[in-house]
Amino acid sequence: MESKYEIAVFGGGCFWCTEAVFAMLKGVISVEPGYAGGTVTDPTYEEVSTGTTGHAEVTRVVFDPTCMSFDTLMTVFFASHDPSTLNRQGNDVGTQYRSVIFYTTPEQKGKAIDMIAKLERESREGNPIVTEVTPLEYFWSAEDYHKKYYARHKEQAYCQLVINPKLKKIQKEFAELLEGKSLES
Repeated sequence: MESKYEIAVFGGGCFWCTEAVFAMLKGVISVEPGYAGGTVTDPTYEEVSTGTTGHAEVTRVVFDPTCMSFDTLMTVFFASHDPSTLNRQGNDVGTQYRSVIFYTTPEQKGKAIDMIAKLERESREGNPIVTEVTPLEYFWSAEDYHKKYYARHKEQAYCQLVINPKLKKIQKEFAELLEGKSLES
């Protein structure tokens, strides 16, 4: 029997942030931080952090398309980070923090390309979108200590200073998508 769920993989800087953002959304079944897009098999955080493996920190999102569309996930993704900054999100610098959508279907590829073109046309600043659109070849799960990082470490400075503002922005802009979800998820 075919699964009714779909998979999307997004890289928008630190995966602690993207995991926390997507975990709040209704229709999202699970989120998992990990690595994609590199040349090393089963990379570690320490290897990816060097910026030499080609991997990006990503979040794998399993979602129910009857409750949450890929287009809506992309809208939240683009609102939660700066897609016009090459290989950087805030103080996180390097190719491992690049903006990227690893598509899992040809439809996702087309929708991602169309969304980027639309965002560039509508940009008030005129900054080009540098988000890569790349096929997902492999997803490597991050180490356990990265999983549900925000939910387990809300009091830490990084969570307070970097993740909290992103979550508050998403809660304000997309309140209708958060129904029934908590930041503990």
